Amino acid sequence: MLIAIPDVLDAAALARVRALVDGGDWVDGNVTSGAQSALAKRNRQLPEDSAAAREAGAMVLDALGRSPLFIAAALPLKVFPPLFNRYEGGEAFALHVDNAIRMKRGTDFRIRSDLSATLFLEDPDRYDGGELVIEDRFGPQTVKLPAGHMVLYPASSLHRVTPVTRGTRTAAFFWIQSMVRDDGERRLLFDLDRSVQALAADRGQGDGEVVALTGLYHNLLRRWADA
Repeated sequence: MLIAIPDVLDAAALARVRALVDGGDWVDGNVTSGAQSALAKRNRQLPEDSAAAREAGAMVLDALGRSPLFIAAALPLKVFPPLFNRYEGGEAFALHVDNAIRMKRGTDFRIRSDLSATLFLEDPDRYDGGELVIEDRFGPQTVKLPAGHMVLYPASSLHRVTPVTRGTRTAAFFWIQSMVRDDGERRLLFDLDRSVQALAADRGQGDGEVVALTGLYHNLLRRWADA
């Protein structure tokens, strides 16, 4: 499932995050690359243990916790602390797939990467190129969202970032381990949840069909979740 999640960061939060990351010390983006990605990746990144990355990442995590759409789509069990990257001057990331297991250096924190997320921190009219191209089951999907908006997609997808030929593309990126490992099962639960919410808004939470469908949702989640 590929889904855009609007307004993860409002204007004030976006400005605070940008102030933090813009003042950070950027390094070669391959500091977090696996063997395959190191051959394909040309960008810069904030060191994950830097004060700027930690503080900005905490703000992103707080915002995600307040996003019902993110929670419904991802059903998150664990979220890797957000990282921050920057592309300019022709920098790009060729076609690759994310590592199945992500580990935070110097700790025992690790996750299975079920979902990948890119949170855009620069408006699209301020740079050329820099599209995130995701190889979906229906063909390539090109994503370039407004600042503060995020795209969520299966980490198993082949994807790339096209060369940035004008301006600078700044973004946060991270991975999620879902309570529901299978993408097809997550998609069904998400669609059911959205339908239940729409029906409840029309009929009220106490309606018999709403109650029955809510029970179905939770029983499917109980069957499929690993929490």
